[in-house]
Amino acid sequence: MPTNRKVSPIGRWMKDNLILILTTAGAVCGFAVGFGIREGNPSPDLLTWIGLPGELFIRMLKLMIIPLIVSSMIAATASLNPKSNGRISLVSITFIVATNSLSSVVGVVLALIMKPGHGVQSGDTDTTDTATIETSDIFADLLRNIMPDNIVDMAFQQSLTQNDVTYETFTRNTTNGTVNETVRKITKTVGKTPGTNVLGMIVTCMLLGLAINKAKGKGKPVLKFFTSLTDIIMIILQWLLWSTPLGVLSLIAVSTATVKDLDQNFRALGKLVGLVVIGIIIHQFIIMPIIFFVTTRRNPYKFALQIIKAWMIVFATTSPAVAIPEILSACESHQKVDRRVSRFVVPLSVTISANGSALFITSAAIFSGNITGISLNVGDIIIISILTAICVMALPSIPSSGIVTLVMILTSMNIPPDSISLLFAVDWFLDRVRSSSNLVSHAHCAVVTYHFCRNALEQSDIIQDIGKDNDNTELEV
Repeated sequence: MPTNRKVSPIGRWMKDNLILILTTAGAVCGFAVGFGIREGNPSPDLLTWIGLPGELFIRMLKLMIIPLIVSSMIAATASLNPKSNGRISLVSITFIVATNSLSSVVGVVLALIMKPGHGVQSGDTDTTDTATIETSDIFADLLRNIMPDNIVDMAFQQSLTQNDVTYETFTRNTTNGTVNETVRKITKTVGKTPGTNVLGMIVTCMLLGLAINKAKGKGKPVLKFFTSLTDIIMIILQWLLWSTPLGVLSLIAVSTATVKDLDQNFRALGKLVGLVVIGIIIHQFIIMPIIFFVTTRRNPYKFALQIIKAWMIVFATTSPAVAIPEILSACESHQKVDRRVSRFVVPLSVTISANGSALFITSAAIFSGNITGISLNVGDIIIISILTAICVMALPSIPSSGIVTLVMILTSMNIPPDSISLLFAVDWFLDRVRSSSNLVSHAHCAVVTYHFCRNALEQSDIIQDIGKDNDNTELEV
């Protein structure tokens, strides 16, 4: 007779966490392969083929991200009544603003203690003559992207103010003869830049969801369609996530193999790199867990293990948007967050929450002031903190977007932005560190928001059920 084999707890754990184990192995192998082939000066063709599996992995995930955001946001918003929707928005945005500000403070405190930039000289760099990035341009673009003018165009482009520099030479007569003078002119135009306008997409989906909710019976077929579409996309993404180990291995290997002068760069910028890493560790393992425990009374470190797969994806790709499916899975499966909350809050948080970037920008701004010999007083540091906490909510959707925002803040503080050329030597690493910190805030935001809105949602569901029963009774009569 067949006997039932008892599975050991270790075997059961390995079976339940097989993707996590394989992804961890992929990350370790990626670093090993990258550092190994780096010493042999690999050819561009070899690097292309090593990075191709990772590129295909990212392409397939990006293919599903826009449909997932659209369907989940519409379904979540349409399933909520306006009162619950407003409460969820208020709690999540308050959490995002508070954690962004707190990260800026941590960056400032560590920068004042460790004094990054002292003893580091900004070398002579070739600078291009470009127009200054202004704070007003950043916020004007933010408002334009919130209200897109084309529902199709927002899927692959977003508005961006472009400042073009031109020079006009003219001749002027003087008492000493004719003199040629050159005038520098800046022409400001509103153009488009490649990249998904996620913020505009979220606002548009919210409006459609609210309209579906308002339409009541007429909107039910549309709501069922988007709910079904969300479930179908999640199934496809679960299939794709089995390729995560190979994708992570490929991405880490090619990024590690292409880094030049690794030892020299880390020695020159050691204090700044150490500052950002220490700040992120404090933020991820001390500050956020305290906030999580105080607000929800749940074990924050258990939740940290539940989002480890999403963390690895972000570390490999530097894109929290790509990890949205894993964040949703961790929140809904392990923390029992209502789908209406998680599928509304997570895309919103991914768009406007950037705790790690806020910490990096504040510390890098003080670093730039130190290496250029500019003395920053208390007022200057407070202004840098406030500007950073606000501006990270409008980070452009481009690689190394934190450095782009850093240039704007340095310009606002009259600090020469040429010094940021040093940061590009280590940004491949710092971008991954700060992006992983951003991910932690996205996941925590969903759970904390649900904790504060759970009772309101339950009461709303009871009221809706009573309304349905009354409608059915009237129909029977």
